[in-house]
Amino acid sequence: MSTRIEVVADPVRDRCLLTTDHLSPRQLPGAAGVVRVALVAAGALLLAGDDVRIEIAVSGAVRLEIVETAGTVAYGMRGGSARWDIDIRLTDGASLQWYAEPFVVAADADVTRTTTARLATGCTAHLRESLVLGRQGETGGVLRTATRAWLGEDLLLAEDLDLSPDTRTGWAVLGTNRCLDTVTTLGFRLPDDPQTLQLEGPGSIARRLVHEQHQSTLNRPASASYAR
Repeated sequence: MSTRIEVVADPVRDRCLLTTDHLSPRQLPGAAGVVRVALVAAGALLLAGDDVRIEIAVSGAVRLEIVETAGTVAYGMRGGSARWDIDIRLTDGASLQWYAEPFVVAADADVTRTTTARLATGCTAHLRESLVLGRQGETGGVLRTATRAWLGEDLLLAEDLDLSPDTRTGWAVLGTNRCLDTVTTLGFRLPDDPQTLQLEGPGSIARRLVHEQHQSTLNRPASASYAR
């Protein structure tokens, strides 16, 4: 099964269908044209053997805002491994804002994390991913990430990162830092900035490498400035 959030715009009342698996989505009050959904862990996460899949489908002129109530810790797995897969599909002018809480990979954890996003032309997504390698005083375990995003028929973003202990300390990866904080926009660009990469198509990646997650200067956007 999958945790699934499905939103369909409606002139009277936007429809929201929620399915619980490893995570329990719960609808929150929201302004007109905005559906807000909280993600709450339905049990201990993330453990060896866990296969977490989150599916998000939004259709029509509505914005889905996903709120995480707490960060996630991938615990030591004693030779096991776990997956965390996100699948996003936006159509007919939909938009998504998801500012995730920290995803902490503890010592001896082994995690593969993927994000796949397919946006129809005219849709937008504003996503934050905060990866923390190890709890306080730890050397974090293995983390591999893969991101693929399409806008219409065009591949907008393809990125693979190997954040295993043997590779992430390279000067072109994390160096001496243990936190990788990233804001990605799809369907629109962030303002030009020395620390922001503008994609070939309409999209941006703003990234901060810090030792402690709270040192990051990537802040949650004000609702009024959010791009539709």
